[in-house]
Amino acid sequence: MLVHQRTIKTPVTVSGIGLHTGNICTMTFKPAPVDYGIRFRRIDLGGDPEIPALVDYVVDISRGTTIGIGDVRVHTIEHVLAAVAGLQIDNIMIDLDNNEPPVGDGSARVFVEALMKAEFDVQNAPKDYLVIDQAIHYKNEAKGVDIVALPTDDYRITVMVDYNNPVLGSQHTGLFDLEKEFIPEFSMCRTFCFLHEVEQLHDAGLIRGGNLDNAIVIVDRDLNDGEVDKLAEKLGVTDSVILGTTGQVGNKSLHFKNEPARHKLLDMIGDLALIGAPIKAQILAARPGHASNVEFAKKVRKLYQQKKIIKKYQYDKKEGVVFDVNALTRILPHRYPFLLVDKIIDFQLNEKIVGVKNVTINEQVFQGHFPGAPVYPGVMIVEGMAQTGGVLLLDGSDRTDGKLVYFMSMNNVKFRKPVVPGDQLVYEVTMGYRKSKVCQVIGKAFVDGQLVAEAEMMASIVDRPAGTAA
Repeated sequence: MLVHQRTIKTPVTVSGIGLHTGNICTMTFKPAPVDYGIRFRRIDLGGDPEIPALVDYVVDISRGTTIGIGDVRVHTIEHVLAAVAGLQIDNIMIDLDNNEPPVGDGSARVFVEALMKAEFDVQNAPKDYLVIDQAIHYKNEAKGVDIVALPTDDYRITVMVDYNNPVLGSQHTGLFDLEKEFIPEFSMCRTFCFLHEVEQLHDAGLIRGGNLDNAIVIVDRDLNDGEVDKLAEKLGVTDSVILGTTGQVGNKSLHFKNEPARHKLLDMIGDLALIGAPIKAQILAARPGHASNVEFAKKVRKLYQQKKIIKKYQYDKKEGVVFDVNALTRILPHRYPFLLVDKIIDFQLNEKIVGVKNVTINEQVFQGHFPGAPVYPGVMIVEGMAQTGGVLLLDGSDRTDGKLVYFMSMNNVKFRKPVVPGDQLVYEVTMGYRKSKVCQVIGKAFVDGQLVAEAEMMASIVDRPAGTAA
């Protein structure tokens, strides 16, 4: 796999009709700087609004992948992204003068050919690979979808599709070398749909730009002459529709016997580009589609953001430790004698965090609480939970930089057992809810697996006053 980031050398343009909207669009790929990522820009709108190609901005997956911010949309981006990701391009600006890229022949070929003409420019920065080091699993039992990412040292995808259709049957395919296999074996594989779907899609206001030149229509039922004529009208076909014997409308030949499965793999490459980083993983997917791809990409992107946060603050990798005390001083504003958590041992972005506090007789508080019968104060246990919860607020954005977290309220505070010197407090804190400036966390404190305290805490996130320590 490539080591350095890359973009393209010169701008290159593709024009044509959008598959679902039927709108004519001119799209221009442009070079972009290091760490820019992939972004779409609507140059037909005031201010030329940009939408990053990230799963955070997916707003619709009804029959393709659509991203948007506010009222600005870019529809059916998966084939464009497949071309960019398949060619291992990290940084690129994609200008459009309408809301949907050209469909071409229903594959990624037109975009790949354009990008190859633009040539590649190797940039002076390493690729930011996400190395999958744990299994990530997505399952939708109702739809029979099962996707898993497994650790490996390169990028591989295996796809199986089964639509219970005698023409299509059960198909599978796999990509094991992106650089060697993507262009000749997957980039030209076209989108497809079943005959019974054509009318449904048309009536839903979709496939306005669809025809037999940019999609494979698979025959899954018998038609009489009247239905054939109606189908031709919906597909915008002026010549006679030939059902033929190949299983496709128009007797079209497939590029590969398993072209539908290969197209599903192509879609998956595009949708997984929304993670925001190239990955090293073995992806196994059964019956994937845009909805499942996006849900899976959300899980993987969450891991990516989590790893970036850890890398930002934890300089030395330590077995069993997410953040050591040095990292905690980079995250939290608290200092001696009021930094009341020693390390973080588990961190699940926006969900859960586990911190540890070793209670020793050297704690200043034991000089007065209580001489001869030292007990760790309950208010300090709650404060330790709150500080652990403050680390949980890290989400990879700049929303927590330069901020302080102030208590607003504490509810259902309960102390179950006394904590004494020699005990090790384990704080388990989960996210209740979070808004822009207010959050709720739910904390529990354990000693040797026994619950000793619990509380529901609400806090306000405020700007750090000028002149205070970072």
